[in-house]
Amino acid sequence: MKVCIGLSGGVDSSVAALLLKRAGYDVFALFMQNWHDTAGTLHGDCEWEEDRFVAEMVARKIGIPFYFVDLSTEYRKRVVDYMFDEYSRGRTPNPDVLCNREIKFDAFMKCAEKLGADYVATGHYCRKDEIPGPDGRPVYRIFAGSDQNKDQSYFLCQLTQEQLSRALFPIGGLTKPEVRKIALEADLPSAEKKDSQGICFVGKVDLPVFLQQKLKPVEGDVVEVYDAYFRDNEHYHYIERTLQGLRRDGESAPVEMVTSYISETKSLKINDPERDKAVMGNPDNEGGCSTHGIFDKKKIASLSDDDIARLSEPVQYDISFETEIYRSGKKHARKVRYRPNPYGKIIGKHDGAQFYTIGQRKGLNIGGHKDSLFVISTDIDTNTIYTGEGHTHKGLSRSCLRILPEDIHWIREDIPMRPGDIRRYRVRIRYRQPLQDATLIMRSNGLFILFDEPQRGITPGQFAVWYDGEEMTGSGVISA
Repeated sequence: MKVCIGLSGGVDSSVAALLLKRAGYDVFALFMQNWHDTAGTLHGDCEWEEDRFVAEMVARKIGIPFYFVDLSTEYRKRVVDYMFDEYSRGRTPNPDVLCNREIKFDAFMKCAEKLGADYVATGHYCRKDEIPGPDGRPVYRIFAGSDQNKDQSYFLCQLTQEQLSRALFPIGGLTKPEVRKIALEADLPSAEKKDSQGICFVGKVDLPVFLQQKLKPVEGDVVEVYDAYFRDNEHYHYIERTLQGLRRDGESAPVEMVTSYISETKSLKINDPERDKAVMGNPDNEGGCSTHGIFDKKKIASLSDDDIARLSEPVQYDISFETEIYRSGKKHARKVRYRPNPYGKIIGKHDGAQFYTIGQRKGLNIGGHKDSLFVISTDIDTNTIYTGEGHTHKGLSRSCLRILPEDIHWIREDIPMRPGDIRRYRVRIRYRQPLQDATLIMRSNGLFILFDEPQRGITPGQFAVWYDGEEMTGSGVISA
């Protein structure tokens, strides 16, 4: 059996190649160049030249043929142009997910097939198996990597059954320290090479500079939103009332509207054993969720399509600011200022709303606050960024999101949800986020994900990915 290993020059793909060779496969290496331009890159030159050099040395060390292919044209058309388009619309794409779907397991796979490959292998930390389907044909399943700190299944969330049928993941059952140890013992040239960072095949970039290749800077207002806005906002109260009404009978405590989740490693609930259990999940519950959920499925089913669509919509900020003329200084010069507004304040300027994403903290360069400022919304039409102070700001948290019908992708094509179906799954909305308990609701107007606990920084354009225990079963692009 002939296997093509996508050899990147990193330690993970190097060990994957070594393990395949040791297992008796007919292995050859294929290095792909996907990027030429250095605009916006922080290192100032192309990493691919060094990576190719290391990859070629690894192939020579292992004793496998080495080939090179330039896929930069395909990469620009199918990944980078998509990035620019999404950012121009005020959405935040994930180029690594697109790179795997469009390049590694499509364009690259086709090149490997022309060279005689039966399978394509990569150094991803994930696992795959196959089971018989209802029609007797094999169904391919993909699982989280054994190393929870390196699990990369999220980045493969858009793969199809056809792509999985030709894919191998040799290191999915290993931990990173084990991979490093194998590489050192085999004296591989990549054994101590640092992991790559930044955009897939582009490298670490100054994102605004990178995006300015096509998106022009335009100055706009940065608005800080005060808590009073939510106190008087009807949509925010609709969400709160609806969530409270969906709770199981006997659940009388007020519904949570602000998450305790701060980042991939931090929570506002310090030393909380129940939260630790929630992160790990429970294989005995539906979808591997830690509990059976705080919301009643029958009550969820009673919501109309319009009701649940409204529940998934984020709060919109329509704060207007009036000006007034005043006199200042010894000469009483006439000046213009904004009148105080109980709902918010213009606190600065930015270079373009398309360069910012929900949940972003760095890059605002605005001082005078006790806690950090976060982007809570961007308005491309008015070129306005809305911000909130602190992790507990109401604008950072949401409980429900929507995926449009055309953006729903089932890895497990044999078990899709139909309109009216309600299931429990574990979900993450970004790489490295601990899996969250959630209820998935399929309707004719989309798939809705209702989380047990509000989520921080739900971002349009990102991928929501759902798991049944450790098995990744589907994904979709967050619409709003």
